[in-house]
Amino acid sequence: MSLFDSAPLESLVNQGDEKNKRPLAERMRPDTWEGFVGQQHILAPGKPLRVQIERDQLQSLILWGPPGVGKTTLARLIARLTRADFVPFSAVLAGIKEIKAVMVDSERARKLGRRTVVFVDEIHRFNKAQQDAFLPYVERGDIILIGATTENPSFEVNSALLSRAKVYALRALSMDEIVTLLEAALKTLELSATRELLEQIAIYANGDARTAYNILELASAVAREGVLEQEAVESVIERKVLLYDKSGEEHFNLISALHKSIRSSDPDAALYWLARMLEAGEDRLYIARRLVRMAVEDVGLADPRALEQAIAAQQAAHFLGIPEGDLALGQVAIYLAVAPKSDASYKALGAAMNTVEKSPAEPVPMQLRNAPTRLMKQFGYGSGYQHAHQFEDAINTMECLPESLKGTTFYEPTDRGVEQRIAQRLAELRAKRGSNDDK
Repeated sequence: MSLFDSAPLESLVNQGDEKNKRPLAERMRPDTWEGFVGQQHILAPGKPLRVQIERDQLQSLILWGPPGVGKTTLARLIARLTRADFVPFSAVLAGIKEIKAVMVDSERARKLGRRTVVFVDEIHRFNKAQQDAFLPYVERGDIILIGATTENPSFEVNSALLSRAKVYALRALSMDEIVTLLEAALKTLELSATRELLEQIAIYANGDARTAYNILELASAVAREGVLEQEAVESVIERKVLLYDKSGEEHFNLISALHKSIRSSDPDAALYWLARMLEAGEDRLYIARRLVRMAVEDVGLADPRALEQAIAAQQAAHFLGIPEGDLALGQVAIYLAVAPKSDASYKALGAAMNTVEKSPAEPVPMQLRNAPTRLMKQFGYGSGYQHAHQFEDAINTMECLPESLKGTTFYEPTDRGVEQRIAQRLAELRAKRGSNDDK
């Protein structure tokens, strides 16, 4: 049987009954623009994708966005509005053999004047060879490929396929958009509910329409007399569904948000992003490592104790485990956020590394070399060395940089926190060394 054969008559007779048995999220898929909610940044009248569809000028595309924002629904809608056959693929289940079988059918369909939209869900799960199998058919126009992915296509879709498809980024649905979807679903379920309760479901769904539909459908099973009540929803919802993938982009987005909140001295934002990561089950030692990095990179010598606090939090989190160890991570996040900030030591090392990279590897000056043997002393090793403790205030006049870098300054402390005192001390040292040099 061809993948494009019509459904048997008996299945059409029973279609209405079968539809009511399908999950609510499947039943609520719209077949017109009016029923599609969200993604107005690409689908509003006059927007490029909308125009392509309405003018029937569609090309292959990649839909990139979080779960439950309408990627599959949009692909089905596109196929319907452009009068194309719709062939869904799951990258989890299909291999090259299945791909080639569908391509043969789509090529045959094109010769009969019928177009085919091949929808590949989770296209990032296809390996390079599987993705490459689509290329000749996309190039010849045998198919319109629509790939859906929750992962960044730049990293997960091979460049050859990516160059032949337009990438559209879909956004998580807003609370109001999910409430709109839920209000329509209530009519299908013949239920009523307050807007406040629908908003609660939307908040728990966290931008994922499928999750919202699932909550509503499960809660409807225990609704009484056609009214959805708070208790029914609470019996379904155990915890907030968080968008998070420890190996995906959102993992890096959240740690970036935590880092930048601490750098910006905003303890409340830091606690929020930390809580998001903890609630999602992030590896506590990964968070601790990043907090240690923030202590040295963004607080630095403005508060030398920040590093001590971060290391102590890492040890406490490791020793106590979950949930008690989370308190240590929260404590150090607050400490780092309110601590004075300086990246002077970070920039100083960077400047020194840059100098090393761009300048010749100068020999170590003789006065800084050890001379453990008589021969080395004869060659001048250690000649001119000044032992600091033999000078007043332990400050000598010996040059410790190579001759070509004499006078180079890498570290410039700020006037914030402890570094203000360091700056004063450094100024005294440099002045005294300079005055001793003149003697």
